[in-house]
Amino acid sequence: MITPAPASRLLAGPPPSGEPESYDAHRARLGPLPPAHGNGDLITTLEDSGLLGRGGAGFPVGRKWRAMAGRATGRAVIVANGAEGEPPSHKDRTLMVNRPHLVLDGAALAAEAVDADEIILYIGEEHEEAVATMRHAMRERRSDIRRPMRLVEAPIGYVAGEASAAVHYINAGDARPTTTPPRMSQVGVGGHPTLVQNVESLAAAALIARYGDDWYRSAGRLARKGTALVTVTGPVSEQGVREIELGTPLGEVLEAAGGRRADMSAVVLGGYFGTWASLDEAWDLPLDPDSLHDAGLTFGCGIIGALGVGSCGVSATAEILGFLARESAGQCGPCVYGLGAIAEAMRRIAHGAGTGADVEGLHRWGAQVPGRGACHHPDGAVQLMASAVLTFGDEIDYHVRTGRCSVTRARLGHGQG
Repeated sequence: MITPAPASRLLAGPPPSGEPESYDAHRARLGPLPPAHGNGDLITTLEDSGLLGRGGAGFPVGRKWRAMAGRATGRAVIVANGAEGEPPSHKDRTLMVNRPHLVLDGAALAAEAVDADEIILYIGEEHEEAVATMRHAMRERRSDIRRPMRLVEAPIGYVAGEASAAVHYINAGDARPTTTPPRMSQVGVGGHPTLVQNVESLAAAALIARYGDDWYRSAGRLARKGTALVTVTGPVSEQGVREIELGTPLGEVLEAAGGRRADMSAVVLGGYFGTWASLDEAWDLPLDPDSLHDAGLTFGCGIIGALGVGSCGVSATAEILGFLARESAGQCGPCVYGLGAIAEAMRRIAHGAGTGADVEGLHRWGAQVPGRGACHHPDGAVQLMASAVLTFGDEIDYHVRTGRCSVTRARLGHGQG
């Protein structure tokens, strides 16, 4: 489901009707795509807009393009990343299915701005509708985008969407992250400098190219301007993708999605690499990368996962950590042993079989694992775990002391083997 915001931009246009917006309709609504080196430098405009990447890391888009454009020599490659391996997230596939030409506009502009010779669309193979839609859109643009374009289907897997994993898969058919140096901006697809950019970031850049940085900054309630796509899940009547002004309070977004504060107890922000917070702590917080960072929380890839009052946060965390342990690349000790131990300890606690040693282990591994992996996968998992320990600390203690869950009022102890 798509719910446009009052300041809807990425989701502006015809309501979703099961048919993606055609290229003719796209041009009639937005007009032709301006050249990247037309009135003013697009990269400068992106820098002035303050647009941050929407893949999760939040790196400034203009700065990323500037670095690529300033390389000394060599052809370059653009990778439009729509792998979206985060299970709760639907924003990227929603955008590709409903506004495919906005994504292609952004990719074409990026290629022109950094003088790239090839555009690769990297889309999760499980997102079949998005794959089909983008293939059709590429055919519609053959005479319009003169650079070579191809679509690569990303394999199913959480780490497959990580930027270096995407490049590794395109090069070698192995969707595991690689260590640096060299950076992808120096040696990427086919050994060429490569710009990997999330599809939402590219779509936003296409609108900024048309309307300018002042227009982009006209939305947003705090210092960080613009809009963003978020995926709302949990006890709300309208789960799905929404476009919000940055700085909109969390509670306002949940209520707009049909949620009631009384029905929720906590929220995970940013996805599986995100952070838990109690609803009392987070209800009035603005959904803004800077504000959330200052509060020790994350915006990440825009997931807002509300936890119902009858659901156990310890059990929910155990499920996520188990998933992340299984979905690691399995190529370094922190993932193979560290995440495995963390997930198993949280599983025992959730099932009422945990001990004080398990709680101590969570704290110890939380200090030992970050920064030691071959990629950021263990860091993200530990961040989620640490936030759960803070948010659900009393419930973790109750599980360990009593073998019961105070939320569900159930005696646990199953699943101990």
